[in-house]
Amino acid sequence: MNNKETTYTRRMKVADLLASDGNLLSILQRLGIKLGFGEATVADICNRYGISTELFLMICNIYSFHDYRPQTANLVSSDIKSITAYLRASHRYYVETCFPAIHNGIHNLVKELDEVSRKLIDKFYDDYDSEITNHFRYEEDTVFPYIDSLLADSCDGRGKYSIHQFEENHSNISEKLNDLKNIIAKYLGEEYSSPLRYSLLADIYTIESDLSKHSLIENRLLIPLVEKLENRHE
Repeated sequence: MNNKETTYTRRMKVADLLASDGNLLSILQRLGIKLGFGEATVADICNRYGISTELFLMICNIYSFHDYRPQTANLVSSDIKSITAYLRASHRYYVETCFPAIHNGIHNLVKELDEVSRKLIDKFYDDYDSEITNHFRYEEDTVFPYIDSLLADSCDGRGKYSIHQFEENHSNISEKLNDLKNIIAKYLGEEYSSPLRYSLLADIYTIESDLSKHSLIENRLLIPLVEKLENRHE
């Protein structure tokens, strides 16, 4: 899919945007956009909240169209700060909303299982929880401060780090979650099928999809823009 095939425009009403893809509701939440926007257009809302309309549309398109490739030439350095702010908000959304729901679902599910299955699922979830925590901590403690130093024209970060290191070590944070999903869906016996199991799987599918979009924003928006910023500093 190329960019002209996407349907989101600055003149589109936000209500129509959500009607086309309800998953975009979480984007509004992370950007601090309050409900009750009436007939406001995307441009109206972005102006009201001080958000780049171009960037907002790119994020929405990434979420709705997997093959979408944003044209970052139209973005500016100040948009980088908006992207990192969005990614930080996403981390909070995952840690405070999504993962507690999955954790509670796992906790309730394993009470129904035999000891072998219980230990297996606990281990997979604990490993994943450790991996995702380390992933977010690395971004918060290393990647984002480095980007802030570039934006502030500070030399502290340059020569010690580059966004290429992040790109090379950018782990697939959905892989272990996919393994956990397969265990619950495919390998637990039919005797354990219950509404709880379906509900937990639904939560895992939702967060798995969102994390995939999170990675695309980093790969298709953040990294290319930071590379340009680095080149200007060389």
